[in-house]
Amino acid sequence: MSAKSALPRHVAVVMDGNGRWAKQRSLPRLEGHRRGAAKARQIVEWAADCGIRQISLFAFSTENWSRPKIEVRGLMSLLATLLPREIAAMQQKGVRVRVLGDITALPKKAQKAIEKACTETAANSHIDLVLCLNYGGQQEVMAGAKRMCRWAAEQEDVAAALDSIDVSRFRNFLWCDDLLPVDLLIRTGGEHRISNFFLWDAAYCELYFSHRYWPDFERDDFEAALADYAGRERRFGKTSEQLISEQSGEKCSDSFAVRGDDAL
Repeated sequence: MSAKSALPRHVAVVMDGNGRWAKQRSLPRLEGHRRGAAKARQIVEWAADCGIRQISLFAFSTENWSRPKIEVRGLMSLLATLLPREIAAMQQKGVRVRVLGDITALPKKAQKAIEKACTETAANSHIDLVLCLNYGGQQEVMAGAKRMCRWAAEQEDVAAALDSIDVSRFRNFLWCDDLLPVDLLIRTGGEHRISNFFLWDAAYCELYFSHRYWPDFERDDFEAALADYAGRERRFGKTSEQLISEQSGEKCSDSFAVRGDDAL
């Protein structure tokens, strides 16, 4: 593994600031979401151009149901009407649409639009667009724990089955099990939190916070995030010397086990 990773394989984005962008301009909040949807189309193109394999967009969280009903209805309507219009362009650019979250709670029109986009782009392979809809990281971990318990209950020796689960194996029980681990998580809008997004992968992904509201986020901002990522050393608890040794194919002379995080 290189000490410095030049390009993330999987980028996740919290697209924050649509409502505040609209408020600054005395526009309805829904107009901010419309502009945000246009920006979502652009960032997928930018990511594809850069060679990123997967990009996940936090389109609607489990907590967003608590927003005003008129805003929720507007968001669902935008999803149902705009997503099908993008299918032709996604076909041309090799974008495969995938979904993370429980979409059964969404209105039927929105569900049909999502299913249509997923079905018609299933053969594309240039980049995966993962739409995180009715998704929450805590909910995903809870669902994974329940799934693991059900699996263990079916084994001959339940205790041994549970003991066999380590960190990497537990991820197989999560909704994101068939996705690449998130390398870079970007949040726009000036807030410095991850808001229940990809909690498992956030343990070691790189975080990048932008002060720009999502509709104002431009390609230069995206490339700045990628450049910042490229300059970081991802040690995963190891030392810089260990990474250099691994990179050169030499065995590390340290005989002690590194414990804890990068602070050691």
